[in-house]
Amino acid sequence: MNNQPAKKWFYKCIITLVSLLVFIATVMIIIDPYFHYHKPLSFLSYRLHEQRYINDGISRHFDYDAIITGSSMTENFKPSEMDALFGTNAVKTSFSGAGYQELSQHVERSLKRNDSLHTVLWALDYNGFIREYDWKNYQDYPTYLYDDNIFNDSAYLFNKSIFYHGVLPCIERTLSGTPSTSRDEYSSWEFETGLDAVMNTHDRDIGSGTPIPFTQEEREMVTRTITENITKLTNKYPDVTFYLYYTPFSITYWESLKLDGLIERQFVAEQLVTELLLECPNVKLYNFFDQHDIICNLDYYSDSGHHNAEVNSYILQWISNDTGLVTKDNYLDKLQQEKDFYLNYDYDSIYVGSSYE
Repeated sequence: MNNQPAKKWFYKCIITLVSLLVFIATVMIIIDPYFHYHKPLSFLSYRLHEQRYINDGISRHFDYDAIITGSSMTENFKPSEMDALFGTNAVKTSFSGAGYQELSQHVERSLKRNDSLHTVLWALDYNGFIREYDWKNYQDYPTYLYDDNIFNDSAYLFNKSIFYHGVLPCIERTLSGTPSTSRDEYSSWEFETGLDAVMNTHDRDIGSGTPIPFTQEEREMVTRTITENITKLTNKYPDVTFYLYYTPFSITYWESLKLDGLIERQFVAEQLVTELLLECPNVKLYNFFDQHDIICNLDYYSDSGHHNAEVNSYILQWISNDTGLVTKDNYLDKLQQEKDFYLNYDYDSIYVGSSYE
């Protein structure tokens, strides 16, 4: 029996399959929509999106000496504004819903890969203090993009979703003449702001207001969260300046803390975090909770936490002028002023003249 035709057919199939895989891998490597292998190519137009896929590539291959990072609270920063104020060449790598560990690991990878990185602007979500050091908001991360192991790159090179959502849009934008997403546009958003928008997620009918104490277990948790994710890292890179700030949530966030009986507990956690951070000589810590014209004006907010791009611009200006700088000499006074204001604020006044009164 002659098996030659079957063998030829089998070999042709293998050759065709291998050729197809080589072609797909070559296209992926050349276009490289998430910059895993190289920086953007000048003749291609890229769509910057999907933060957890693209941010590592930005930190790996873009030209920069400063980085803006944090949760979704940092999405409306404009690196060009930071450059104008600080004389930097900055990139933005926001991670919506990020915990402190995810951000810390990203910053450390960036510092290891880029010797020119000397400035880090890092937003510390105020509601993230009392969480486990390794708290995560998601289960699955594209960790194959974060390491230097070429043997797991198949998850990138032969990923149907990345091909459809990364490669094809890049080709389409290039052929249509659509420019690449700019560093300022990346991750930015414009949502409705104001009382009605905030009230979509804010509930006044919660909690008894009975104070919940700050426990020893929570003290240990906060200490580990800050030590493992921030102070160890900043101490490892003494020549890098870390601009850290507490995210300025709206007045309705403070109301929620009070209604839930958590506001005094939060102040204790804040004092502990502040004292830990102030021990790091290359950390410049900022607190804008005394910017009452912003925090108490819901026209700046889309919900209890998220503010619009105008506030991000203010934050850059404040930091560049050392407005809100926290020091060992003033932190207790600033904390006492916070307590006096937010514990005694007339929260009912937020709703006067509205349907929520």
